[in-house]
Amino acid sequence: MTIDIMMPFYGDPGLFRAAVESVLAQSDGDWRLVVIDDVYPDTAPGEWVSSLDDPRIHYVRNESNLGVSGNFSKSVELVAAEYFVLMGCDDLMETEYVASMRSAIDAHPGASYLQPAVTVIDDDGSAALPLADRVKAWYRPNRSEATAMSGQELAVSLLRGNWTYFPSICWRTETVRRHGFDPAFDVVLDLALQLDIVLDGGDLVLLPEHTFRYRRHAGSVSSWTAQDGTRFDEERAFFLDVKRRLRERGWRRAARVASAHVSSRLNAVTRLPSALAKRDGSGVGALLRHVVRGW
Repeated sequence: MTIDIMMPFYGDPGLFRAAVESVLAQSDGDWRLVVIDDVYPDTAPGEWVSSLDDPRIHYVRNESNLGVSGNFSKSVELVAAEYFVLMGCDDLMETEYVASMRSAIDAHPGASYLQPAVTVIDDDGSAALPLADRVKAWYRPNRSEATAMSGQELAVSLLRGNWTYFPSICWRTETVRRHGFDPAFDVVLDLALQLDIVLDGGDLVLLPEHTFRYRRHAGSVSSWTAQDGTRFDEERAFFLDVKRRLRERGWRRAARVASAHVSSRLNAVTRLPSALAKRDGSGVGALLRHVVRGW
């Protein structure tokens, strides 16, 4: 069973090349790579990937810039396989990623999505564990073997702290197409999709093997929006909506966790010193509102 690797591209050409090369190095060759260029100003990266002599690699350049959620949606439209990965153009696959996923899908047929263990790396590719990822590791369920999670248990786990790594997830195509990406979100669009899937009865398979390297750097959307507080405006809108939906479902425990959104508030607290040092009044105000406002 072929796994489609969809790679939206707009970023550092060197890191992009390393990401593509990590796909080429897979021990299991049953994959298809599709690069979706969101009109990156420099055409050289696209020309390079187009020159690769491999029929499994395809390059698409958008007619206009679609933005994060738009290019993700375009990527899903182009998927041809039953399962796919929406890989970051600066992340890396370990050589056993595809083999591990194919084996896990065989063992858990029909799984909505599968999350492997992830190694976090910095801009230079060295292993790193900044605060955000230490928190993720703390919230991630500790499982020594592949484990399926679903229902309110999964909703509570994700809402306490989103411990998943979106670019490393292998998704069931039919499931994602049924829900899609909410264009209102940039930072929490992955968590919003997961909650849609969970509320629809889907399941996550948590895998113990480290088969993916996620690059954490200051240039990410979630990082720069955290500095000025706008990410927390988005998170606040998300938690407010999901709390309502969970209450309607009767998942009161999950609704309470969404209402408290403790990890999100603590994240805002960690950003306050930087905003204060920059004398960013609007940023400080946005962060404080997120920390103290109760719903």
